[in-house]
Amino acid sequence: MVAYAERLDAGDLDGVAALFEHAVVRAARTGIELFGRDAVRGMYDPVIRYDDGTPHTKHVLANVEVHVDEDAGTATSHCVFTVWQATPTDGLRPALTGRYDDLFARVGTDWRFTERTIHADLLGDLSAHMRSR
Repeated sequence: MVAYAERLDAGDLDGVAALFEHAVVRAARTGIELFGRDAVRGMYDPVIRYDDGTPHTKHVLANVEVHVDEDAGTATSHCVFTVWQATPTDGLRPALTGRYDDLFARVGTDWRFTERTIHADLLGDLSAHMRSR
């Protein structure tokens, strides 16, 4: 969960997509479902990266709940997020807030995403964050 936020804020869009190699990502607002690394990577094509290669964002995760079923080798998590962005012209401001609902599976000693549902609850001005499609 944290790796997603760190990779996205660092502008590592390929690294973000790699987290979902064996997963489905759903956007609750639009109903879009993306399966696997390549499809998820395409979702991040509109993200604007600045001269330093980052989107000038900071994803802040809060109210994190994680439930692990050791016997089944599965876990669920829920958190709320706020994406802050420092734009070249507007300074620091919230870009959007929402919730992540995640499912994980243990493979050996590692945990991997099997599903993420993104609930974008409050949208700010995203014009400096994502290009229109």
